[in-house]
Order: sequence, then C-alpha cells, then structure tokens
Amino acid sequence: MWCVPHPSKPNHTLVLLDTEGLGDVEKGDPKNDSWIFALAVLLCSSFVYNSMNTINHQALEQLHYVTELTELVRAKSSPTPEGVDDSTEFVSFFPDFIWTVRDFTLELKLNGLRITEDEYLENALKLIPGRNPKAQMSNLPRECIRHFFPKRKCFVFDRPTSDKELLANIENVTETQLDPKFQEQTKNFCSYIFTQAKPKTLREGINVTGKRLGTLVVTYVDAINSGAVPCLENAVTTLAQLENSAAVQKAAAHYSEQMAQRVRLPTDTLQELLDLHAACEREAIEIFMENSFKDENQEFQKKLVEILKDKKESFLLQNEETSTKYCQAKLDQLSMVLMESISAGTFSVSGGHKLYLETKERIARDYWQVPRKGVKANEVFQRFLELQAAIEKSILQSDKALTDGEKAIAEERARKQAAEKEQELLRQQLQEQQQRMEAQERSVKENIVQLEEKLQREKENLIREQNMILDHKLKVQEELLKDGFNKKSEEMNAEINHWKNMIDRTTNDDAPWLAQALDKIGNEIASILSAPAKLIVNIVRGVSSLFKKK
Repeated sequence: MWCVPHPSKPNHTLVLLDTEGLGDVEKGDPKNDSWIFALAVLLCSSFVYNSMNTINHQALEQLHYVTELTELVRAKSSPTPEGVDDSTEFVSFFPDFIWTVRDFTLELKLNGLRITEDEYLENALKLIPGRNPKAQMSNLPRECIRHFFPKRKCFVFDRPTSDKELLANIENVTETQLDPKFQEQTKNFCSYIFTQAKPKTLREGINVTGKRLGTLVVTYVDAINSGAVPCLENAVTTLAQLENSAAVQKAAAHYSEQMAQRVRLPTDTLQELLDLHAACEREAIEIFMENSFKDENQEFQKKLVEILKDKKESFLLQNEETSTKYCQAKLDQLSMVLMESISAGTFSVSGGHKLYLETKERIARDYWQVPRKGVKANEVFQRFLELQAAIEKSILQSDKALTDGEKAIAEERARKQAAEKEQELLRQQLQEQQQRMEAQERSVKENIVQLEEKLQREKENLIREQNMILDHKLKVQEELLKDGFNKKSEEMNAEINHWKNMIDRTTNDDAPWLAQALDKIGNEIASILSAPAKLIVNIVRGVSSLFKKK
C-alpha cells in the first residue's frame, strides 16, 4: 500500500493498493485469488486490471474471478422483498473498471479503421452470439463486467524498452532510458487517474477516510476468515457504530472547548450564558451531522443531546457557584464595618436604629454598583438581609429615641420590604426557569432542523444513487438490443422496473415517514432535556402566595 497526498485534489490522499499476481499455481488455496480479487473490488474506487499483450478470448477466460463475485460479495444482509438478485446493486458501490494491457503488440484498428483504446475494450466485451454452453460461458465474464462496473476504461502500453538487457533489469532503469512512446502512455494513464478517479465512497455517498478504510479492511477480512461472505451493509453498520461514536466525542469536545473560550464566569445574566450555550451547541450538532451516518433511530444523536445537556448544566452550576462566591466575598468586604459596629454596640444607643439603617443602605448601594456579580446577586443579598433581620429588630426595640408606635411602623415597613425582596427573588427564579425552558425548546428545534436537513441530503443521495443504477441498467439494455440480444434485453425489464419503482417510492412516499421520524426524535430529545416540573410549580406557587399576602 502506498499513500501520498493527492497531486491535484486538496485534502485528498491517493492510496494505491497493489495485490499479488493472480493465477499462481503454487498457492495452496485455489480460492485465494478470488478473495484477493473481491477485496480489491470492495476497497477501491478505481480497479486496475493488468494483463499482457492483447484482450482476447483467453484473457477474458482468465478474468473468471469477476464471475465469482456474486458468491463472494453481498450488498445486503438479507434478501430484498421483491426477490431481486443482490448483484443488481453492485453497480452502486463497485469501482470503475480500468483494463491496462502491457506489452501491447497490435495496431488499434477494427475493420481497417483506427479505434481508441476504449473502443478496443468495448469490442472485446461484446457478447458472442449463440445459445450453446461454450458461448454462454464465454459471455459470462463479459456480462459481469458490463453489469457490475459503472464505468469502463482501457489503456495499452508498448514495451518499456526494446533493449533486452534493460528489460531484465527494469527496476534500475532510469526514466530517460525508457521508450518515449511508453513514457507518453504512462503519463496519459497517470493523468487519467489523477483527474478522473473518484474518491472512494460507500452507499449513498458515504466518504471513505483513511481510518474508515482500515475498518473496512478488518471487517471484510474477519468475515472471510470466519467463513462468511463480506457484506457491504454489515460493513457500513460496523463502520457507523465506530464513526458515530467518534462523531459524538468530537462534537462534545468542540462544545467544551468553545464554551471554555467564550464564557467568562460569572455571566451578568442567565440568558447570556444560555445564548453562548446555544451557539456552541449549534456548532457541535453541525460537527456531529457532518461526521455521522446511518444513525439508526438517532441513538447517537440522542447520546450527544444528553452529553451536551450535562455539560450545559455543569456550566450553569459553575456560573451559580462563581457568582455566589464572588457576591459573598464582596458583601463580606462591604459589611465588615457594619458587623464590627454591631459587635462594638455602636447601634445600641438612642437613635441607633436610624444610624443602622443608613449604614445598611450604604452597603446596599455600594453592593449594587459592583459590576458582573452574576446570577446569584439577588439571592446572596437576600440571605444577607435575612441574617440582619433579627439584629435590626433587636436594635429597633432597644432604641429609646422611638415611641412604641414608631417602632411598630418601622417593624411593619421592614416586613413589607423583606416580602418585596423575597417576591423579587422568586420572580427572578421564575424568569430564569422560563429562560431555561425556552433554551430547551431551542435545543429541540436546532436538533430537529439539522436532522431534517441531513435526512433530506441523504434522500437526495439515495435518489441520485438509484438514478445512477437505473441509467446504467438502461445503458446495458440498450447495448444488448443494439447488438441483437433481444431476449437478454427483455430479461432486464423486471430489474429496470424494480429500480423505477424504488425511485418513485423514495421520491414520493416518504413524506409521512419523515414527519413521523422527526416527531418521534423531537419528543425523545424533549424528554431528555425536560426540566423538573415540580420546581416550576413550586416557584409559581411561591410568587402567587406573595401576591395573596399583599
């Protein structure tokens, strides 16, 4: 295997998989060549078959491996309901077929007219008329190449050099010693591979990365060694499990990294943090959608939802703890003189209550001027006021400058102020809970929107693939009809009708399914994200009871 950066396609790697030669009689297992052939077909996007001298009857007979592919490769893990042969789908994931003929000795002519290399191949692949067993056996590899491979190409090469001594030591020959014609042919071949060879994909446009290629090799070889037949559908399922799990981790890591960079704790408001969460969550979902495929029942998407929910809750908790710690430290600093004065008995004198209130109001004024106190500013200050209530009452009762009536009025005023502060705190909690619920709704919507876009893209890829298969089948049928094989052409009608029906179903009949799938995943994500209803009810009751008291 050789892996090099692609010379003309950025962000692509050119991988050359070179197999051992086929047809070695000294190999112990006669099935060895067939498996090598099948593996090469499954793993590449351009399959280069290399033979010598000419493409003749003998050369096609030696290519019998292609006729065994129906026994060595499966597209689906189970038969189709319509009973259509599994091999009808090979063209959707088989590579382009490139036949290279080395030491080519013939002129590229047919009936006295010059022909191209591709025309030479197509002429060699023409079916032999006749219904006798020999003709049918000869036609089998031709039919398989026509039916299974989406595109066919041919290159012929002269001998690298006519010098026998150089040929015997060809590995050490410099490029300048090679025949100019051979050099030109080689450059044409390389140019075609660089410009026309497609990136390797699986069904429905799933791109194969280096890591995915490694997983495919292991999956196929394990299947062969266990006595099973390599199955694309099973390989994609195995690949999806690994890739989707990695996609979840990549998306979650991006969320954590971006939140850590963008969030400055404590945030002024809960909404500020929720907005940052929404932006990072959207990016994380995009990363997951880009790197995942075949997520059955959206199991991995739901895992990501749960992970992001936990990470969000962790940030919310950190935000509250940071705010509480910061506010408490500031309040302790601002109230230090007040606490020292209380301990020294400064307010236990005639007029002490008024002096105490002035000191407390100054602390409140200074406290609310402190910037970026965060979401717990009200709660921390409310706790401070609650701790001061008993002290204030004691100072009030011991103040001889006030009459009993004035004391009663001051006490009632303090009770009302405390109730208003408590009501304000509960209103804030209710507002924050509403903001949390709205954030959850946004999360559900973001997941649904991105999932719908992905499902639509997958549908378009599937329709594109099905149309490609249909076009190929129609092309093969047209060639058969043109070459006079009317019966074989008619035999393809059932297969062609099957694909037409598949395209119609995919195009028109999946709207209810899509709506149902989105509705189901929406409910499941909402269930994962849902806030404790009891908390909301308690907050609402608390606010209502305060209004009743008032």
